[in-house]
Amino acid sequence: MNLKGKELNRLRGLAHHLKPIVTVGIAGVTPAVANELETALANRELVKVRLPALPRPEKTKALQDLCDHTRSTPVQLIGRIGVVYRPLPS
Repeated sequence: MNLKGKELNRLRGLAHHLKPIVTVGIAGVTPAVANELETALANRELVKVRLPALPRPEKTKALQDLCDHTRSTPVQLIGRIGVVYRPLPS
């Protein structure tokens, strides 16, 4: 899914007040972390993820790996916090 413009800004605004639900540890993106994100996305469309203290390219790759495992879309990455979106099934 490719988010653009106003929809992306709307999702960022909605995510602002959320607390991180999923935490990626030192081990990185493991199947357990991907399953936890999958469970969170089954209940919500928008989820905040706490990433480890790594250089930005590695955090971006970790967030993208999580999105690939869960068929979701990265919305934002600020510092150690990423936001992931997947619409709930209709």
